[in-house]
Amino acid sequence: MASDPFNRPNSSSSSFILVGVPNLEAFPTCLGVLFCSGYIIALVGNGVVLLGIGLDNSLRDPIHCFLGMLAVIDVVMVTCIIPKMLSVFWLNSTEIGYMACFVQMFLVHSTTSEESGVLLAMAVDRYVAICHPLRYQAILNRQTIAQIGLAIVVRALLFMVPLTGMVTNLPYCRSRVVPHSYCEHMAVAKLACADPRPSGLYSVAGSSLIVGMDLAFIAVSYGMILKAALGKKSCWKAFSTCGCHVCVMLLYYIPGTVSIYAQEFSSSISVHAQVLLADLYLTLPTMLNPIVYSMKNKQIRQAVLKILFSRKGHA
Repeated sequence: MASDPFNRPNSSSSSFILVGVPNLEAFPTCLGVLFCSGYIIALVGNGVVLLGIGLDNSLRDPIHCFLGMLAVIDVVMVTCIIPKMLSVFWLNSTEIGYMACFVQMFLVHSTTSEESGVLLAMAVDRYVAICHPLRYQAILNRQTIAQIGLAIVVRALLFMVPLTGMVTNLPYCRSRVVPHSYCEHMAVAKLACADPRPSGLYSVAGSSLIVGMDLAFIAVSYGMILKAALGKKSCWKAFSTCGCHVCVMLLYYIPGTVSIYAQEFSSSISVHAQVLLADLYLTLPTMLNPIVYSMKNKQIRQAVLKILFSRKGHA
């Protein structure tokens, strides 16, 4: 009798079953509408930002490059999870291929690391622009921006390649049912026959290091910006801008951090609350980022309006 291919850690002929949101399976239509609306808003918002930056040659400052990076990452992030989530909610297509699951896991967790890196880069950009305006172009030249972008991607790869290798090499011979709406690392690793704690501890340590370092440098950057703005006419504008940025960052970092620690360690947080938190930190910031970061940028706003009205005029 042939052995079950699912017992072989590197089999590509097996699959997992995604539950969606545990204990809320009775509300697939409502959940689907909610996440579909968020997906459309994220695609339209980030698409408009990329269109404006791509078509307007005047938008080539460092901040515009970082906003473009953020928009691309946001589109990849939501596209990795929401289309499959909608198929689970609306079509009851709960099965996801073995390799597809780990590809989704890799993309989701690497883009979250990259997003954090871009948020840090943007905070540093604002610090240099406000505190060292005369040296802004010299410090953040094209070569430096390219190096920053490469460093963000390399850091994500250095974190995710070992983690993905650890998880894919675990033998999966128990239940195939993943109590999550996407292939979240710990939700999948807990299905393994072997001890998943090494990969879990690596994930927690790596995530804590990345988030901790980024948040520390972001806090220092915004602190220096506010210090430089105090007593100036632009003080209120700086407070308003920094306040909006911090609020969006908190919506990204807090649910994500709580989700990571709740998945790894024993917690009183219910499973469906953990899943909703994980979904929240992947979808809500991607909807708000184009508004808070890009549409509040006067140059991008003007470029988008120019494109829209010029197209109406031609029509």
